Amino acid sequence: MDKARIVEVGPRDGLQNEKGVIPLATKVELVQRLAESGLSTIEAGAFVSPKWVPQMADTAAVLATLDLGGPVHYPVLVPNDWGLDAALEAGVREIAVFGAASEAFSQKNINATISESLKRFESVMHRAQQAGIRVRGYVSCVVGCPYEGEVAPRKVAEVAAELHAMGCYEVSLGDTIGVGTPRQVQAMLEAVMRTVPVERLAGHFHDTYGMAVANIHAAYAAGVRTFDASVAGLGGCPYAQGASGNVATEDVAYLLHGLGVETGIDLSRLVATAWFIADALGRAPASRVAHALGRPA
Repeated sequence: MDKARIVEVGPRDGLQNEKGVIPLATKVELVQRLAESGLSTIEAGAFVSPKWVPQMADTAAVLATLDLGGPVHYPVLVPNDWGLDAALEAGVREIAVFGAASEAFSQKNINATISESLKRFESVMHRAQQAGIRVRGYVSCVVGCPYEGEVAPRKVAEVAAELHAMGCYEVSLGDTIGVGTPRQVQAMLEAVMRTVPVERLAGHFHDTYGMAVANIHAAYAAGVRTFDASVAGLGGCPYAQGASGNVATEDVAYLLHGLGVETGIDLSRLVATAWFIADALGRAPASRVAHALGRPA
């Protein structure tokens, strides 16, 4: 049986832009429930400025409750050396860094050019490698940008190749504003796979136009076997007008299971987790599968 890996990004990417304060106990229970659902990689938080992302201010406290040496990986997002210092102190085994394929998005998001943003990671990459920490790379706006429009596949390939050359064991390609179609995703992947081996790539799709599952199917057909997803479809891009959240983890699991692909995920437990966090946030899950299977008794 073919296998695929789902990287759960809900506790970080899904929660980081929530307006209301989410109690530490809720975040910890969310991560624990996700692990019990069979997910082997769960992005647990981010060491970023609490001024800009207050929801991630308790990342160290979340990590302190987890078994960081166990079978489940709990990576955290790290934008600079300060973030790496905090990650090392917390005892993490994996971090993530991020770039963009769009110059305009890079400037608006982090006030730096693509080249400048990658330059900032050189010290982080070097120190992480010395410490035996794995590094994953993200590339935003791999199909479209809210400021530039359509993004050329060659630009995505250039940024992905740089992250891979810097030492990222995997590069996650993000359709940040969810405008992609299977044909565009296929063209983008064809360009990227000329510079980075397909087994080092992951897909990260948002569902703004309802195309995320179709795009994952296209990426799977192209050979990609790792996909990012967010339980209950949590999250969204704050810099993209009207952009909805990440594709829901339970929707991705349902697709892959339907293709006969092994994920290690217990779908019923995952759906129960989607309802748990949705209830905690005071709204319904943004997931077709969660609604189709219904709230657990």
